[in-house]
This record gives sequence, C-alpha cells and structure tokens, in this order.
Amino acid sequence: MDVAVVGSGPNGLAAAVTMARAGLDVTVLEAQPTVGGGARTLDLGLADGLVHDVCSAVHPMAWASPFFQAIGLERRVELLVPEASYAQPLPGGRAGVAWHDLERTVAGLGADGPAWRALVGALSGHASDVVRVALGDKRSVPTGLVPRGVATAARFGLGVLEQGSAAWGLRFRDEVAPALLTGVAAHAITPLPSPAAAGTALLLASLAHAGQGWPIPRGGSGAVVAALVDDLLAHGGTVVADHPVRSRRDLPDARCVLFDTTPRTLLEVLGDELAPGRRSALERYRHGDGAAKVDFVLSGPVPWEHPDVARAGTVHVGGTRPQMARAEAEVHAGRHADLPMCLVSDPATVDPGRVRGGLRPLWTYAHVPAGSDVDVTEAVTRHIERYAPGFRDVVVASRCVPAARMADHNANYVGGDIAAGAVSLRQIIARPTAAADPYAAGADGVYLCSAATPPGPGVHGLGGWFAARRALRREFGIRVRPLAGA
Repeated sequence: MDVAVVGSGPNGLAAAVTMARAGLDVTVLEAQPTVGGGARTLDLGLADGLVHDVCSAVHPMAWASPFFQAIGLERRVELLVPEASYAQPLPGGRAGVAWHDLERTVAGLGADGPAWRALVGALSGHASDVVRVALGDKRSVPTGLVPRGVATAARFGLGVLEQGSAAWGLRFRDEVAPALLTGVAAHAITPLPSPAAAGTALLLASLAHAGQGWPIPRGGSGAVVAALVDDLLAHGGTVVADHPVRSRRDLPDARCVLFDTTPRTLLEVLGDELAPGRRSALERYRHGDGAAKVDFVLSGPVPWEHPDVARAGTVHVGGTRPQMARAEAEVHAGRHADLPMCLVSDPATVDPGRVRGGLRPLWTYAHVPAGSDVDVTEAVTRHIERYAPGFRDVVVASRCVPAARMADHNANYVGGDIAAGAVSLRQIIARPTAAADPYAAGADGVYLCSAATPPGPGVHGLGGWFAARRALRREFGIRVRPLAGA
C-alpha cells in the first residue's frame, strides 16, 4: 500500500483524495462506525426520520476553500444560501443581522453602518485575498497576491490588531454592530478580545457578504463527506470504518501515513518513533476551552422576538459585546457562565427537506469549561428563551452531549475542544509546533494533517491538502498539483 490515512474528517478525506488522484493506492481508517469526523449527519433517534448534524452545520469555508474549489465541490453538493448569513439578537427586542447583501446590512446598522462597510465590507469585496492570508500554511507567503491583494492583507492585519485589542470599540458608536461582530469572534472559543478571535471574526464576517455567504448543504453536512468519499472511491481509494488505530500494529504496511488526529493520538500511536525534539514540541500542544452540544427537535420554527433573526442560517445567542466577553472569560477561568455563549442553527430555514412529520432539527452549542460533564440543555433553553419567548413550547425532544463526552464520537474533540487545539495567537501561527514544516511528524513518511495543523479548524480540507502535497513531493517524487480534472 502507498498511503494510509488515519481519520476520515474533512482533512483526512482531503488528503486521501489528493493522494488517490495522484494515482496512489490509498486507504482511510476510521475508528467510528460512520465516516466524516466533524461533518457527519446522523439519525440520533430523537424523532422518526429526522437527521442532525453531529458537529458542523454551516459552511462558510466550503465554497471559499481552494481545495474544495479544485475538486468542484459546488458541482457535487447543493449549498443553500440563507438570506441572512447570521444574526445577533439583543435585549429589548433588537437584533443585528448580517445579510448576505452587504448594503442591506450597512443600512440596518444605522450610525455604525459606514464603520461596518469600512471594516468588514472592504474585506468582503476581496474575499479570495482574505482567504489566501487567513487560510494559508502560516509558513509561506500566500501565492497569487497582486498589489491589490497585498493591500487587502494589510487591511486584514490592521483589523485584527484593532479588533483583537482594547481598541476594539473605538470605531463603533452603538452596541448592535460590535455585538454582531463579536458573535462571530466567539466561534474561536477563546477570551475576548484577542487577535485569534479577531482573525476568526474578520475572516468569517467577510465571507458572509461574499460568494455563497454562510451556506447550509442540502440534507446536512454529511453531503460534503459523501462527495469526498465518492471522489476517493472513484479514484481507487478505500475507506475502512470501525477500525481504531491505537498502536503501530493497527496500521497497514504503507510507505506514507497521514494522521487526521490530534498530536495526542499521534504520540500514542507512534511516539517512540518520532524525533525527540518533535516529540517534545508536540507534547506541549495545548487544547482549548470546550463546547457542549444540544440537539433539539422542534414542532415549529424558533419564535424569535425579532422577525429578521428567523431568516438567518446561524444565530449567535450571547447578548451584547460586554456580556459575551464576560461569558467567555468565565469559561476560560474554568467556570460555567450564567448566560453561556450559544451558537444556534435551524437548517430548515433554507432546507425544508429537513422537516419530517412537521418536526425539525435545531442545532446548538454552548461554550463551557474544558472537560465539563454538565448537561447544558436547560441553560441553552433558558438563554434562547430570552430572545425567543415561547421557545420551550415548541421543544419536542432534546439530547445533550456534555463537553466531557464530545470525544466519544470524535477523538479529536479532547474535553470538548471542537477546534482540536486552543485558538490562541501562538497556536494559530505555530500550529502544532514552531517547526518550519508543521505537517511533518518527525518520522519518515509520517505526517499530521488535522485541524491541529495550519490553517486550523473549519470544514475546508486545507490541512489535508497541504500535508498531502508535501508528502507527494517528498515520499513519491510527485511535484505537480494532482487536482486538475475529475
């Protein structure tokens, strides 16, 4: 065998597709009964025929990813575009709404509309350049940046410095626009403000007004996985589920092995084979704060107090900017916030096919301390109810997966860390270590390709793509990009 890939998340499958398209014999090994890692869609048994996204549900990086563009994802998966990419309900019945249409968003933000256009709109107009900067390998100068792109990169960097520091409120006059941006920053599950959270916010906020915004795949995230698996099989690859890899004995004899896992798993399997320096560096890799998942079954749409919130594919439930900053600080200090930061998505907003027998799934996360074993169903319900009075009345069933149990369905989510590593400035740049090649694991033919490598978390496949291209060149002497054509 030429290549074995451990883990079938989007990065592992991206690595496998890249290698298989180069004509190599590739096998993917997945510990779980189903493939897909953080992009699976499953029937959880909560309601007849109803399926839920196990981790990721909304995919702003899918259409923007150079890897997915290269394999023609948009021809394989129908990405449904909500009228509003995301929304932020606020106390008093107000809300900020990031419409797919930038000018509509600017108009809705009143006095802060021009500030939003100058900060976010200026980046969304050149989203491809933002992607090159934010989703690169963090070791090389992004290719394809013309003078305009260099200016965009500089604008992005200055925005990160501003929104990642105590200066983050200087350009805003009201509280709606800053709350709208902070809800996106909170995806990083890290203290606010911080450069890493600001980078997350500006990347995702700019994508909200560009391309396909924050789309939802028809039928659920599993459609993305199915497209990758189909591509892999079409090029001669193999996928083996229910095959945990705990030691070298669980691996086939392969010239190259790529791990779509955390550094912890790599160390458990091959630690003695790694160069001592690289092993020590990987042992210092830190995991971040946690998320607890609550899946709801509803008898109707969430009764948001502000009607425009119901038109968004994603809703950030956290209140004002100061309230969200306090909640994230509590979590980082190891305490449960009274009003935890919650992410909410009702896929039936744009995909009515997700409704079965009048029932619909609701996807939610709450940020909690790492390793928390608390059932947060009541906390999430109470928080949504603040902005959607009567929410309890439409809840038919629910299921919570505490942070401490998140790794049961995806070993990369240590303690509920769905980013597979703390999202800090250091661990975004030096991820997983400060080595010149972040993918080489320190043993011949072994590579790390998960969200623990650049560019970090998200369903974009780029960690797998970058690692596979290096492995092709070094292990097999293949120096061309193997993704042209089908």
